[in-house]
Amino acid sequence: MDRMQLKAYAKINLGLDVLRRREDGYHEVKMIMQTVRMYDRLELRKLSGPEIRVRTNLSFLPVNENNLVYKAAKLLLDEFGISQGIAIDLKKFIPVAAGMAGGSSDAAAVLFGVNRMFQLGLGQQELMDRGVKIGADIPYCILRGTALAEGIGERLTSISPMPDCQILIAKPGVNVSTRFVYENLHADQITDHPDVDGMAEALKRQDLRGLAARMRDGNVLERVTGPAYPVIGQIEEFMRASGALEAMMSGSGPTVFGIFEDPAAAKKAYQRLRKRNLARQLYLTSPYNRRTV
Repeated sequence: MDRMQLKAYAKINLGLDVLRRREDGYHEVKMIMQTVRMYDRLELRKLSGPEIRVRTNLSFLPVNENNLVYKAAKLLLDEFGISQGIAIDLKKFIPVAAGMAGGSSDAAAVLFGVNRMFQLGLGQQELMDRGVKIGADIPYCILRGTALAEGIGERLTSISPMPDCQILIAKPGVNVSTRFVYENLHADQITDHPDVDGMAEALKRQDLRGLAARMRDGNVLERVTGPAYPVIGQIEEFMRASGALEAMMSGSGPTVFGIFEDPAAAKKAYQRLRKRNLARQLYLTSPYNRRTV
């Protein structure tokens, strides 16, 4: 197989708790990750010479070793001593620096693609073990679906899928530094933690309203990002007023998502929010629960 086309799906966090800051500087987390039907497109093509070429549709993205897709390809090519190279054509649609794991998902797709194209024979867990070396979210992006993530995000347990619903995604015109958020979190001072276990139980019952009821203040990172960027809270309130069961920030932000039972209400909220100019990028999507790349 000399050429392959892949989709790299985005994620949201239905709940995100930080338990403590570890001695190595990483933070121990407990969160529920959910894949959504938004994706980047990648085309991989074998090259005769030993090089990695990356091309993207966004001029500001790096196309060298500073891009996760480059690192993912190099990781496997080096490990298995592959003399051929690979060209990666990446078309980005997932918002960048948005708390939706777009870069990690792209890297996960490259690991899957290189494994398949060069017939390396690695299983899903073996790909996940390698992915964590270049990004904590990459193992989840290989697994996909609905999962409880623990440790630094690399310990994953598939749980009951999110019920079918409409998800309104809104990214305001600000960029958030993940490092800034974690450095200002003060994990040791958190006393009221999100009910992540309750969210998992609601998913087990397929209780969308029960899940939404536990999502208010369900992302501890928003306690840093929210005050720094008030537009996040403004979008959440607008979504709730427009019929969302709940709205919350994903990851370290600034993307906000709202959960809707009624597709018509979700579409109307999308149209109203677009007129308000609170968000630079808007998408209407749904959960994606297939767990293979």
